[in-house]
Amino acid sequence: MALHAHQRLRHDVMLRMLDVLSVERLSPHMQRVTLGGPGLRGFHSASPDDHVKLFFPNRDGELVLPALGANGPEFPPGREPSPMRDYTPRHHDAARGELTVDFVLHGDGPASNWAAQAAPGQQLGAGGPRGSFVIADDFDHYVLAGDETALPAIGRWLEEMPAGTRATALIELPETADRQPLHTHADVDIRWLARHGEAAVDSHRLEQALQELPAIEGDVFHWIATESSRARAMRQWLEQRGVPKDWIKATGYWKAGADDDND
Repeated sequence: MALHAHQRLRHDVMLRMLDVLSVERLSPHMQRVTLGGPGLRGFHSASPDDHVKLFFPNRDGELVLPALGANGPEFPPGREPSPMRDYTPRHHDAARGELTVDFVLHGDGPASNWAAQAAPGQQLGAGGPRGSFVIADDFDHYVLAGDETALPAIGRWLEEMPAGTRATALIELPETADRQPLHTHADVDIRWLARHGEAAVDSHRLEQALQELPAIEGDVFHWIATESSRARAMRQWLEQRGVPKDWIKATGYWKAGADDDND
């Protein structure tokens, strides 16, 4: 097998109706919702930063999902479609029939508002993941950098890392109280970066922490997820310093000024 060979996987897309099984407040800005029910059968997520499309009740309180037709998803005419947003499958337990999703509570938006009031017995629609990008597991070191929207993916990745893996996690949060326990068998240095009231779009804490990392020996993979322009700038900074493009995955999990109620 080639050195540092990533894999792209495609999955059959299914639309599901899922039941809310439990709700837990993890921190001031993070709500955990565990979903399940018969609709979860056959669900599969192969990568820590996979995304599912979640469908929330519309203004009439209805879940109106599209049908998957020859021209892609098509909503029924005459009914308001359900708002939809992308979220990370934080944990999937096939044996228990449970899917855990962590929601950032950041203010007004269909996903954040729904998560803040979520209760057992409610339902959500879900679709995907459409595909998975599986990062090669043979790098000498992994640097994971992201804000609170990336915390579910970072937490899942650390949990799935085998013993002997070396990693550094740079995690920016609204405040110190938003830290949460992250379990791993890997050798990981976790650095929490609290904004203390500063807007995420104005912060440079991740950028500064990335630039101040001491030199790391060996081949290092960089995974970045934050506001779109910040993720792009960090990718460019790494490339200018000679990091191969295939050793970087930088993703905009949200965009300043848009209602990107993500992760």
